[in-house]
Amino acid sequence: MLQIKNLSKQYDGKTVVHDVSFHIPKGKVISMIGPNGAGKSTVMGILSRLIARDSGLVEFAGKDISQWKSKELSKRLAILTQSNNIQMKLTVRELVTFGRFPYSGGRTTPEDQEIIDRAIAYMELEDFQDRFIDELSGGQRQRAMIAMVIAQDTEYVLLDEPTNNLDIYHATNMMKIVRRLCDELGKTVILVLHEINYAAFYSDYICAFKDGRIAKFGTVEEVMTKETLSEIYNVDFEIMTIQNRPLSIYY
Repeated sequence: MLQIKNLSKQYDGKTVVHDVSFHIPKGKVISMIGPNGAGKSTVMGILSRLIARDSGLVEFAGKDISQWKSKELSKRLAILTQSNNIQMKLTVRELVTFGRFPYSGGRTTPEDQEIIDRAIAYMELEDFQDRFIDELSGGQRQRAMIAMVIAQDTEYVLLDEPTNNLDIYHATNMMKIVRRLCDELGKTVILVLHEINYAAFYSDYICAFKDGRIAKFGTVEEVMTKETLSEIYNVDFEIMTIQNRPLSIYY
């Protein structure tokens, strides 16, 4: 349903994404990995219509994603970027309520309120729902953001470096939440990750980038090999596996 065909993007005459093509398997967790400057965040930005492509096609549900009306697209695709600085003085509940905007236009119905309640409960934020966002810890804020995405009730969720600036405890919890979004709520989750161990442990598919191109796309077992990772990152890797699935990757 979501396909990328021959995608290219330049900045100041330099090609940062070159002829990228792949499809997103539905109902799975797909991680985009690669070194800094490999093009993964640019591709994520193009997928979410935050960055204009120079050429190629992003096809969603059978038509060019640029042809979708924003309101209709936001009912089917949600995005959380790296920078989610909330300037307004909002409570957790008020933030989560924004997830219903594509449906309610700001006038929530009793059904909207039920969905908001469920999203807050799912992320275990009931005790914090009346607290202001700027009073929360980093992990609590991330959970509130995810609750807003859950309230938006989309088929696809795009997350650009969701573990960024989180300590190992909160980053691990975030990746567990990503898995739950897929396994329990049936969502397709596409995320950009720098932590390749998280990508290996929590993903179904990996799209590995290098120099603006796709170096390898496939299942975790197919991509997370010593040879492939060493080629992508120019570092010698060692991988511990259990039943052929990567358990720990180090160099």
